[in-house]
Amino acid sequence: MTALGPVLAGTRVLVTAQRRASDLSLALGRRGAEVTVAASLGVESHIDEDTLLAQTRQMIATGTDVVVVTTGIGFRGWLDTAEAAGIGHELVEALQGVRLVARGPKARGALQAAGLTPDWVAESETSAEIADFLVAEGVDGLSIAVQHHGAGDDGLEKRLAAAGGRPFGLVVYRWGPPPDPAAVERSVRDAAAGTYDSVVFTSAPGASAWLSAVRASGVEDDLKRLEQERRLVLAAVGHVTADPLRSAGFNPLLPERARLGALVRLLVMHLGDASVGVATASGALRVRATAATLDHVVLPVSPSGMAILRLLVCEPGVVRSREELLAVLPGESDDPHSAEVAVARLREAAGRPLVQTVVKRGYRLAVSEEVTP
Repeated sequence: MTALGPVLAGTRVLVTAQRRASDLSLALGRRGAEVTVAASLGVESHIDEDTLLAQTRQMIATGTDVVVVTTGIGFRGWLDTAEAAGIGHELVEALQGVRLVARGPKARGALQAAGLTPDWVAESETSAEIADFLVAEGVDGLSIAVQHHGAGDDGLEKRLAAAGGRPFGLVVYRWGPPPDPAAVERSVRDAAAGTYDSVVFTSAPGASAWLSAVRASGVEDDLKRLEQERRLVLAAVGHVTADPLRSAGFNPLLPERARLGALVRLLVMHLGDASVGVATASGALRVRATAATLDHVVLPVSPSGMAILRLLVCEPGVVRSREELLAVLPGESDDPHSAEVAVARLREAAGRPLVQTVVKRGYRLAVSEEVTP
């Protein structure tokens, strides 16, 4: 028996993030996936660093009542900036005596990594929930530092000020244009052409930017068709990230917890072990976007062979005529012999009995009653 391959062998995944892209690529690649990174947004770090350091020194000297941490990358960037200026230790000490509010688990994790404990965490990962909580608690006269996320001020400071607070923003980074716009445009076209099994999103602004590229290319309907046919999976790290996708009419896959590790595990289960495979006489067959595998081992199948397999797995065991096979083959040949040649080459590539000939009727998968691994 042939040894099982990595569960994501033959799978192609598009990562739209710049932040944590290497972590995602490594985690998915270890399980056999081919990962392409096309960041839909860039990150502009240390916007007006002089102002940020002046605010930091003022906080160290005079203190503040509340610090709102909206993103892990923003908080870590703030600490890095302070450390480079020689005041990192003083900033952490100052924050130990401040009420800390975190917007979601990533912000909480960044605080904990610095040895700090948040007083409260907005599990919904929204600034609106933070505003509701703080206003209900009372902010009249309080000095409140708000570390901005990449999109800038989202109305949190306005609400706090209206309730009597004295908020001020800390700008550590901003979302900027994608580092490679041509790569984003190419990724959109390739996804619409069916060359990816999954597109992964880690931020709402990133998802919105990718959707803008989708609309500019006019391929939104193509992507929705692929999703409906279960040939493409859009996956988001959490509900906030998924909102732009849902608003556009997509149905993204979501982990129960908004964590990168949870997203990777869910993708592995959905595309790998828990994905729909066909039990054939030769093993568990899975037809991916651009490859086919038997027991997670990639087969050297040509585009013609992939077209035939895609048709046969739609209804395993159903006999397809030569004319039906010919209709799905690349090119414009009307010679039924072309279908016979394509089947012969597919059998040779598989190296095992995968397609059966039904005399005078056509071809079908050599299905098995065994349970797929």
